[in-house]
Amino acid sequence: MAIVNLSTLNFDEIKASIRDYLRANSNFTDYDFEGSNFSTLIDVLAYNTYISSYNTNMVSNEVFLDSATLRENVVSRAKEIGYTPRSRTAARANISFTVNTTTLSTNPLTLTLKKGTVAATNSYNGQSYIFSIMEDITTPVVNNIATFDNITVYEGSYIVQNYTATNSSTRYILDNEGIDTTLINVLIKENPATTVTQKYTFAPTLFNVDSTSKSYFIQEVEDERYEVFFGDGIFGKKLETNSLIEISYIVCGGEEANGIPSMNFAGRIFDNNGGVVNSVISTISVNTASFGGKEIESISSIKKFAPLVYSTQQRAVTPADYEAIIPQIYPEAESVSAFGGETLNPPKFGRVFISIKPINGPFVSNTVKDNIKAILRKYSVGGIVPEIIDLKYLYIQFDTVAYYNSNFTTSPDVLKTTIFNNIVSYADSSELNKYGARFKYSKFLKIIDDSDAAITSNITKMSMRRDMRVETNRFASYEICFGNAFHINKQTGYNIKTSAFRISGSSSDVYLSDLPLDAEKGTLFIFRLDATQQPVIIRNNVGTIDYTKGELILNPINITSTQKKVGFDSIIQVSAISKSNDIIGLQDLYLQLDVNSSKVNMLSDTISSGYDISGVNYVSTSSYLNGDLVIN
Repeated sequence: MAIVNLSTLNFDEIKASIRDYLRANSNFTDYDFEGSNFSTLIDVLAYNTYISSYNTNMVSNEVFLDSATLRENVVSRAKEIGYTPRSRTAARANISFTVNTTTLSTNPLTLTLKKGTVAATNSYNGQSYIFSIMEDITTPVVNNIATFDNITVYEGSYIVQNYTATNSSTRYILDNEGIDTTLINVLIKENPATTVTQKYTFAPTLFNVDSTSKSYFIQEVEDERYEVFFGDGIFGKKLETNSLIEISYIVCGGEEANGIPSMNFAGRIFDNNGGVVNSVISTISVNTASFGGKEIESISSIKKFAPLVYSTQQRAVTPADYEAIIPQIYPEAESVSAFGGETLNPPKFGRVFISIKPINGPFVSNTVKDNIKAILRKYSVGGIVPEIIDLKYLYIQFDTVAYYNSNFTTSPDVLKTTIFNNIVSYADSSELNKYGARFKYSKFLKIIDDSDAAITSNITKMSMRRDMRVETNRFASYEICFGNAFHINKQTGYNIKTSAFRISGSSSDVYLSDLPLDAEKGTLFIFRLDATQQPVIIRNNVGTIDYTKGELILNPINITSTQKKVGFDSIIQVSAISKSNDIIGLQDLYLQLDVNSSKVNMLSDTISSGYDISGVNYVSTSSYLNGDLVIN
């Protein structure tokens, strides 16, 4: 008898295959496989085969990073290629407060805020949170006032665990989930009799780690917990037997603690004489609300970034290498874009340009840039010079008219609020807030249509905008790139709109616009509006425009003032219509859906409502943007 090849996981097919196998055996020629008890035995065999096949398939899947589904297995596979998944990150806040020591009889010289819990919240989103510090903070007393200023506190509970090193096989597994591994402190006493404590530092790689390096390493183990381990005397200093180990860390709530605006003092303060201070402590001033809290790295993220980090082989050669390495050395990076200088026009060979969007704020400080570049030198190949540039926002604006069935709602204002809330959620999602993002027009329309059952359709017109920072009262040339091809709406010009500004030699507000020469190129001109709001060109050929690249180049010009400002910076807003409603963030452009500068209007759908079946009084909406020549 030939052995049947079972190549399916379908129960009925397995059962039929077993039945056919038995029928081919001459000993079972006259058996009724459907009506006899043999059918029950075949069912049992089929179930057993099915379950065994399923288990074998699942076990096989868990062996590979791409197909594994259990976090422990994904982490284990990532560990094999040298990738440590990001832990949960504690939200941090900046606070200040003062202590009045007038009532103290000891007249202390200094006060010390002890490490551990410092502040707590009464209730935020229905939950209470505590904030802690990892080290003692000492401040002098001046005129009976001790000022604790600009203290960074971390959301979560301060935990200390102690171990004794017995042998090289001892495992030091931290007991809690939700640990922020960037806030782990490790202190070592080489024997119980000594009072000397040595601080060990975290080593993310084996670079510069030798037999004397006081380093520790971290790996994620089961149940989202972490194991701390030490060197073996070759890579990292080996612990002496009976060494005392103190590991302190913070167990945090992650992103749910972001945005906390107020808190109360809950810490411990001692004076320089060792006495407990219970003097008048001022109300805590929260200089910066809590931010930066993040959840533990997801399975999908591990599967995405582990191979990328592995492919870098701890060296930075290609732009993708830099994009993978920088989040490892600068955890505050929310998104990173890198591109080679050879892609620029004109090209800049031997350079890689890096743009970083930090979690908090739009820009990376110069000090942080210098630190990142110093660390990148360990990874960079000779001849490649990394340059960190500030990110550039590409704002997306929308003008929406949403039609609604008045039978399903009594308040179009409520519908409008619902639409705005859904758009804000989309604007804040990770689909947009990253480099290389793409605004998907069809998905955006669906978000509006799905906001409420009363909404029947919408007409949405898109535009994109860049804010051009200018140097006032000096001649300067400007280049501004949109990274998306422009739509030429009118061959007679005025496809580009700007906000008002003033130039040397003109006492009135002027604007910038374009005149196409062909389907790809055009020139720029400056105009003003007369009393009837009609354009009057005052200067031609002040620059060029490339409609295909989405690029404007403005020749040297002396701009004396601008209508709009961002902080202390004078800016000119430049708006254009993209050739495609799907807008991408090219290279160092960071997409931002500008909800505050966009519009949503509600219009009753009289046809769907049944009030005007013939459509005679139906109000249609243009699918094209209005003919305004300027940005007001």
